[in-house]
Amino acid sequence: MTAFIIGAALLLAVALAILLPPLWRSAPPAAGADRRETHLAIFRDQLAELERERDEGTLGAAEEAQARSELQRRLLDEVETQPAAALTQGGGRRTALFLVVVMPLAAAAGYALLGNPGALNPLQRQARIAPEQIDAMIGGLVEKLKKNPEDGKGWVMLARSYKVLERYPEAADAYARAGSVVDQDAGLLADYAEVLSQVHGGSLQGKAGELIKRALEIDPNEAQALLLAGAAARERQDFAAAADYWSRLLSQLEPGSDEAKTVAAAIGEARELAAARAAGGTTSAKATSGAAQVAGEVTLSGRLAGRARPDDVVFVFARAEEGPRMPLAAMRATVADLPLNFHLDDSMALAGGRKLSDFASVTVEARITRAGNASTSSGDLFGRIAGVKPGNRKLRLVIDQVQP
Repeated sequence: MTAFIIGAALLLAVALAILLPPLWRSAPPAAGADRRETHLAIFRDQLAELERERDEGTLGAAEEAQARSELQRRLLDEVETQPAAALTQGGGRRTALFLVVVMPLAAAAGYALLGNPGALNPLQRQARIAPEQIDAMIGGLVEKLKKNPEDGKGWVMLARSYKVLERYPEAADAYARAGSVVDQDAGLLADYAEVLSQVHGGSLQGKAGELIKRALEIDPNEAQALLLAGAAARERQDFAAAADYWSRLLSQLEPGSDEAKTVAAAIGEARELAAARAAGGTTSAKATSGAAQVAGEVTLSGRLAGRARPDDVVFVFARAEEGPRMPLAAMRATVADLPLNFHLDDSMALAGGRKLSDFASVTVEARITRAGNASTSSGDLFGRIAGVKPGNRKLRLVIDQVQP
């Protein structure tokens, strides 16, 4: 905004510099008076010449009267012109003053009334895309891919769009259609694996694990693949492997950064668990149970039973009472599995994330979603219990509410 105002002021100054000098300058009064006296002297001489010619008889009475009338008319014209010229000389300076004072004020007032001052604010100029516009853009991309289903890059773009919108099943399907574009790119394989883990309640086993392995074969130092490989190893309780993967990732991070500190903490914990397992055999299992676990049974209220299908996905997860909204631990099942015995513990934590044992109390929630992902959607069936202390293994969680 400041740059615009400065630029406008400079342009106005240039315009005034061009217009003002000729208006401000005026002919000296003496020069105008001298010219007037000269003209009057000429008229007097011409009048005297007419009288002389009349007296000599060379000019008739009618001709003399006509000539005298012409001289008088010219004399009157000269007398009227002189005040007008004087007025013009004074008016030039008044015009100059008008331009200097009034023009800038008029320009500012006019822009304030007719312009758009808010457009000068860079924050106001930022594009604001409505959800409808996003849906329209994605819809357009889908239509293009229907006409050209071999466009691997287009499928990748669609997959990433769905991932941003947390529409993980659609994102996974789009990645699956991208073919060789994904199969030959370590970063895309890792991203595909992360999407699949979201679809399956955070688990990195099965196809997600295969994608991670393939990504590291293409690029052993791919950062996202190393992060996920460590999380998958921790999920299998292979803590030594988890520490190894994350150590390779740590060497790529800026020392002292928040990311480096988080990964270093995860490495330290994994090494402690690996050492405990090596020393006591079952110690590591104890470390991921007991006080660091919540468990119980999930059931579906009878009044909502008709609103759920057997193949609808059920997510059971724990969240902090206050703090991050990301689940501290989660598991996935289907309505056909209900009633479901569940347990959530530190081994289910995301790589480098917070754990159940970090909090004095958590909220445990079970959610039935036809969309197939853990994000909240209108129409979901859910139940939750707040204020659960880690170590409680006798929870009775009933799904008895409908998401507005």
